[in-house]
Amino acid sequence: MSQDPTSLSECPTAMKRAEEFKQRGDPHPLGVEPLHFCYYTAAQRHVLTYMEDAVSQLLENREDISQYGIARFFTEYFNSVRQGTHILFREFSFVQATPHNRASFLRTFWRCFRTVGKNGDLLTTQEYHCLLQLLCPDFPMELTQKAARIVLMDNAMDCLMSFSDFLFAFQIQFYYSEFLESVAAIYQDLLAGKNPNTVIVPTSSSGQHRQRQPPNDCSLLDGVEASLFYQCLETLCDRSKYSCPPSALVKEVLSTAQRLTLSGFLMALAKDQGINRALGALPDKGDLFLDPAMDQELEKLVAQVSGLSISAPTSSSGDTANFHVRNSPRINSPWKPLHHRRKIDAESEGSNEETDSSEN
Repeated sequence: MSQDPTSLSECPTAMKRAEEFKQRGDPHPLGVEPLHFCYYTAAQRHVLTYMEDAVSQLLENREDISQYGIARFFTEYFNSVRQGTHILFREFSFVQATPHNRASFLRTFWRCFRTVGKNGDLLTTQEYHCLLQLLCPDFPMELTQKAARIVLMDNAMDCLMSFSDFLFAFQIQFYYSEFLESVAAIYQDLLAGKNPNTVIVPTSSSGQHRQRQPPNDCSLLDGVEASLFYQCLETLCDRSKYSCPPSALVKEVLSTAQRLTLSGFLMALAKDQGINRALGALPDKGDLFLDPAMDQELEKLVAQVSGLSISAPTSSSGDTANFHVRNSPRINSPWKPLHHRRKIDAESEGSNEETDSSEN
């Protein structure tokens, strides 16, 4: 069951309570950090969605669940919702069903694949889509392409993108997808000289006599007037039942120019760190490749592997057994060998300046 997404910035009570806990230094009643506490509060608004999903999974797997009890199943299910791991390998309809699910998916994608950016790899739209499908097998290609267009603008869709460029563009496109659809419609109306706030009831003859005048080449290049565009978006944010960026931040983005194009506006939204903080799923761009919790887990895994190596039986000469030599051959991903060449030739591939320079 799909619910109307609402961003964390639209939950002032949750944000205020989380900040009060942080300032006092008190432990949170749920044992989570302020940001996760806000996610949990936002998730409470869609508790029916999670109850229906939990019951559905319970019925589908009742034979396995009966071995360790229904109570334990519900406990583990809602713990996974609180931790944001409940969206792993789920169908797209569930991943996008609530704002908490969308934020959880964004955060999981970042944590799983941040090493792509850390290593300086540049990927194509298709390759980023493959990464998304590792977490959500039926993730739609169209959504990935829309995110890529924010970065590449008018360039070819097979150009290379840095991880940070794609991630922040994908965040805007995925989390605010319904809002962006309305923004695109408003923009086209403004280009055609129509007032988007005017409601026109179509009739059988209106389509014949009220044809939009196609925008000329000059208007396509210059875009629309920023102040008028903001007035329309402010009305949209007030009336929309879907998630919208804070109108004050949208106004700040639009105040930087007198006229702008749709692609320029979307790029500005993706780059704006104020909007990123208001959404709350990803860290600032400067901290994008830092994840102490994940690094700690990786260190534990490395320590376990090292322990196995140290405890391996020794030969009569005192040398350790050929534990490392007999490791199974490493299978590289199909795109990995290409990137050493891509880093050298990225500038000639047609990627935009932000993408090519962001990883240097």
